[in-house]
Amino acid sequence: MDRPMIYALHENPEWFTVFADALDAEGLPWVEWQLLDGTLDLDEAPPEGIFWSRISASSHTRDHALTKDYSRAVLSWLEAHGRRTVNGRRVLELEMSKVDQLTALRAAGIDVPRTVAAVGRDRVVEAARRFTDAVPGPFVTKHNQGGKGLGVLRFEAVDDLADHVASADYAEPVDGITLVQEYVTAADGGITRVEIVGGEMIYAVRGDTERGGFQLCPADACEIDPTTGRPVMPPGATVQMAPDDATSLFSLRAGYDDPVVERYLRFTRDHGVEIAGVENIRTADGRVLTYDVNTNTNYNAGVESTAPASGPREIARFLGRLLRESYPDA
Repeated sequence: MDRPMIYALHENPEWFTVFADALDAEGLPWVEWQLLDGTLDLDEAPPEGIFWSRISASSHTRDHALTKDYSRAVLSWLEAHGRRTVNGRRVLELEMSKVDQLTALRAAGIDVPRTVAAVGRDRVVEAARRFTDAVPGPFVTKHNQGGKGLGVLRFEAVDDLADHVASADYAEPVDGITLVQEYVTAADGGITRVEIVGGEMIYAVRGDTERGGFQLCPADACEIDPTTGRPVMPPGATVQMAPDDATSLFSLRAGYDDPVVERYLRFTRDHGVEIAGVENIRTADGRVLTYDVNTNTNYNAGVESTAPASGPREIARFLGRLLRESYPDA
């Protein structure tokens, strides 16, 4: 038998360097498998090893339109042959659909924002009218398959949304599903992201919504405009960053022990999610609303420098344990 390896399935090299370094630092055998396009011989057996999926819902924004379905095929093939996957086939569907996430969270007793889903451009305004009948006030739209704040816009009234949907500025969601969701203001000007690896919380992160708005990707590559080299000016920010502001949008939430953490740990165990960043917002009226489950979580270098543990190193150690448990004689 060839030596079993850790196979890292992903599509974005910019997000992978820190994980490659962590796997090397742990002395682990690993292979990078970018799922962009290719062939898959269903009559062949997969190689032996542990297969870690880091497939992102935003892959189509990097011209990787085939990645989602290629990943579905590969994960189905692997699991049919009994290979150990981490964030496998079922988890991929959670990553790709906020409707899937929100309904699963609600079923688990975790509070989520009031949401109406519109299938098709012609149904978006109808969904907003239905939504505002129940929840008056401003609201946001977002893409069901998203990431990086895709399609997240705030509207004060349905007529404003109707003008936008009729305009050339309207961005069609890749899966045709738009969410209309309640707009909430964070009680302390920030969201919380709970980082989970192997059934344990590693640490919690604060994301600054006042300066970060709706785009709160923690990866260092997300914070800098590749053209200008300056901090990104995200939509939805209520406090505008100065052009030369290099202050990170993310900081460690030391000692975060909200009761919602135990619910997240139970939720991820029940759904086979082994690596994730789960995001919530504490509202001014005291609710804790969970709105996103990131199963291809990224880490922020500034936070990592002050955190009690390293996210990438904990992932590498977790994968290493699985490899040794699955192949004790290798």
